[in-house]
Amino acid sequence: GDDIGFDPLRVSDYFPMDYLRESELKHGRICMMAIVGYITVDLGVVLHPLGAGLTSATAHDALVEKGVMGNALLWIGVFEMVSWLAVSEMLQGSGREAGDFGFGTKFLEGKSDEQIKKLKYQEIKNGRLAMMAFGGAVTQSVLYDVGFPYIGSP
Repeated sequence: GDDIGFDPLRVSDYFPMDYLRESELKHGRICMMAIVGYITVDLGVVLHPLGAGLTSATAHDALVEKGVMGNALLWIGVFEMVSWLAVSEMLQGSGREAGDFGFGTKFLEGKSDEQIKKLKYQEIKNGRLAMMAFGGAVTQSVLYDVGFPYIGSP
């Protein structure tokens, strides 16, 4: 996805565009997984034995109290440290594209440059949508104490 020049807060005046794109892709990918996971738990799928009977909104605090979330924090921290090496190299001019960690590229094989450009643009747009969807779902489920489809009334 190319930069379309939308930066009303002029954040790109203070940070490299590659770093901002990397951040946007990472947050978008995480939110695409997060909204699926949030809905999955609210539909009754138990992802951890200690999470039985919990909703997505109540699972965090209960699992932190039981010590389960510390393990998740550890693995997220390890992933962040390793991924920073790639980001650092990119910012030093290695030629690495933002968001490219070298896996998943087989889905791009056999596609034209125009198709690849379109797929990258769609990933950014879907990531932005997922960020909004996750924020909305969490807000609705917490404010109105409702599960999926997160339609509450004031």
